[in-house]
Amino acid sequence: MDLMLMGEKAQTAGYQVQKLTAEEKNMGLGAVADALVNNADAILAANDKDIIKAKESGMHEGLVDRLRLNGNRIKAMAEGLREIIRLADPIGEELESFIRPNGLHIRKRRVPLGVIGIIYESRPNVTADAFGLCFKAGNAVILKGGSDALASNMEITRIIREALADACITPDAIQLIESADRSITNAFMKLNRYVNVLIPRGGAGLIRAVVENSTVPVIETGTGNCHIFVDESARLDMAVAIIVNAKTQRIGVCNACESLVIHEKVLSEVLSRLAPALAPYHVELRGDEAVCQILPGCVPATDEDYGTEYLDYILSVKAVADTAEAIQHINRYGTKHSEAIITEDKANAEQFMNEVDAACVYVNASTRYTDGFEFGFGAEIGISTQKLHARGPMGLKELTSYKYTVAGTGQVRP
Repeated sequence: MDLMLMGEKAQTAGYQVQKLTAEEKNMGLGAVADALVNNADAILAANDKDIIKAKESGMHEGLVDRLRLNGNRIKAMAEGLREIIRLADPIGEELESFIRPNGLHIRKRRVPLGVIGIIYESRPNVTADAFGLCFKAGNAVILKGGSDALASNMEITRIIREALADACITPDAIQLIESADRSITNAFMKLNRYVNVLIPRGGAGLIRAVVENSTVPVIETGTGNCHIFVDESARLDMAVAIIVNAKTQRIGVCNACESLVIHEKVLSEVLSRLAPALAPYHVELRGDEAVCQILPGCVPATDEDYGTEYLDYILSVKAVADTAEAIQHINRYGTKHSEAIITEDKANAEQFMNEVDAACVYVNASTRYTDGFEFGFGAEIGISTQKLHARGPMGLKELTSYKYTVAGTGQVRP
């Protein structure tokens, strides 16, 4: 596989895409959305091959769920692209304009990043999501999916490229690295001659490998050890409903709740309601000494438990004396992704929002809402947990940069 050639094609395609009008980009996105739905059977057939291989290799249930496609998920992929169509085109947006005393008129305008590389695991829907956002933001994209989703990714990419070509748009706006050779992935991380930014999406091991080995600038999308803190003033029926939703709706996603923190004054009542609510899902609770005293079947939690993104029907539980201790615990073990407090106390809610170090902080809502679609961004490229360039769900604007245009009337610098 010739990565340099892919880079050249992507760079050329990027310059072509950035010249497209909003109407032309929307037309292309609409064509791709229709093509995905019209070719659903072919996508599902390819996905079946990946699922069979995953099960034969003993892949964990949560990861198989990430990999699996069905009719509704393909429709959701298409709807994600249509949602992007409905969003305002960010390219060319004037962010700032001012005139200097010497008469120079300086404008700050939003522009594409150029060529975006994305390395991701399991989820084949990322292929369509990543293309849609990068394309609408005027970028070309090179994708490197996981080997476990290769058949699905190849079929989705084929369909996207054909739809673009039929719409008279360069198909090289999206390219897929089809090799499972790790050396190819390592070489991709060093393709800084052509790739402007690299975004890893996946588990902690993948993200760490990209951050440590890439010579291309990286936007870190972190793992999700997400907490919910039940304050002493919380409405317990609300708390239980939110916890069950955040833990069990989809276990294999980064915004699922993995850790629970409960004020000691309501610990017994919360657990007496929560345990039976989680029982139908067979969620294993791992708690500290106070929790284990109330729930005889609870597994004693280790320090490692408090820092683990399980992606499984497991939930760590910690009792705390007050909001300050809850915040301290979350900031120590969290991954700066999404954290929530369930409370009726405005002061505690304000303290939690101000002091918890995370990309998204919730009051009385499920962490499952950390998602580009739910935020109204259309599909997302990932959840950034870093603080440079982008943080939280990364939509269209997070896939752009800016440049200054300076208009003069003959000024020379004295």
